[in-house]
Amino acid sequence: MSNQSKEPKEGDFITIKSYKHDGSLHRTWRDTMVLKTSENMIIGCNDHTLVTEADGRRWVTREPAIIFFHKHYWFNIIAMIRDNGVSYYCNLASPATLDKEALKYIDYDLDVKVFPDGEKRLLDVDEYAEHGKKWEYSDNVDKILKYNVRTLVDWIDNGKGPFSKEYIDIWYNRYLELAERENKK
Repeated sequence: MSNQSKEPKEGDFITIKSYKHDGSLHRTWRDTMVLKTSENMIIGCNDHTLVTEADGRRWVTREPAIIFFHKHYWFNIIAMIRDNGVSYYCNLASPATLDKEALKYIDYDLDVKVFPDGEKRLLDVDEYAEHGKKWEYSDNVDKILKYNVRTLVDWIDNGKGPFSKEYIDIWYNRYLELAERENKK
């Protein structure tokens, strides 16, 4: 994901930072546990993770969530593991980059929410239009994002990757093993 020599290892904690198109900080997640890194992706878990908004407001995530970032796709996926099933929040965003400070990406407003029953909703279309005018999103960025919405919907409809129960089970169980090991230290 980057040219940095020291990639985070399984069980390490990283910070995630999202920015807006104009370079302003949007949101920060502290202490995301890394479950897997490869050349193209990073999988992690947030569980009671401190989140800081751009305006300084802070809150803590309520449930464990498996996160998925890939350097070739313009979206990232948060799978929230709840009592009633898995809900997904998918951010349309630039591919993530990793440096010594954090995993970083540009948030492009559009989001796809998937409910445990499979219902999908495209969110923040108005915000995307407003920011697109304000920050002059290029036609190319617009095309890439619309293409990636279609890719994301295809993944959802076909249970690909993070949208399969097996994927969530594997990575959530891996998180529980690593958290248990961490607690014994």
